[in-house]
Formats: sequence, C-alpha cells, structure tokens
Amino acid sequence: MRAHYGYKDGSGDYFIIIDTDKCNGCAKCVEACPYQVLEMISNEFDIEAGTMAVVKEEHRKKIKYSCAPCKPITGERKLPCVLACQPNAIEHSW
Repeated sequence: MRAHYGYKDGSGDYFIIIDTDKCNGCAKCVEACPYQVLEMISNEFDIEAGTMAVVKEEHRKKIKYSCAPCKPITGERKLPCVLACQPNAIEHSW
C-alpha cells in the first residue's frame, strides 16, 4: 500500500509517499529526519507483526511546513529520509 501524506493547493502540491509493502521497519528514515516528522508503528498488515514508517499525526496536516526546510528548490536533491531508506520505500513528489 502506498500512503500519501501531503497537500495540494493553489501553491502546488507536495507529498511524502511511503510504500508500506517495501518498508522493512529499519527506522533509518526516522533517524535521518532532522524535524522528527516520521515515526515507526506496528504494521498490522504484516503477518510477521513488523513495524513501518509513517508521518506522525501532528505533522500530517502541516507537512508543508514541517518538511519545508528539507524541500529541495529543484527536483534534483533528495530528502534525508529518502536517502536513508535502503529499500526505497519513501519518495517525495511536488
């Protein structure tokens, strides 16, 4: 499942996308995020009862501001959480 966290408004759109099927629960993205936007939760869809990364509830409606310091000015730079994710479960779009 691909979970989209973000916004779409008159200024454009911006999303952090986490593919829960790819997430291995390593928590490297959580460690890499300088603004504590991500957290690990129990993956209720995993039969092995693993964990998965999600955007914290308090950041979900304000991700435009929470992730703004890391948001690249051009599309070439990747966010710290994306770079830290070895299974490529996290991506961003704008």
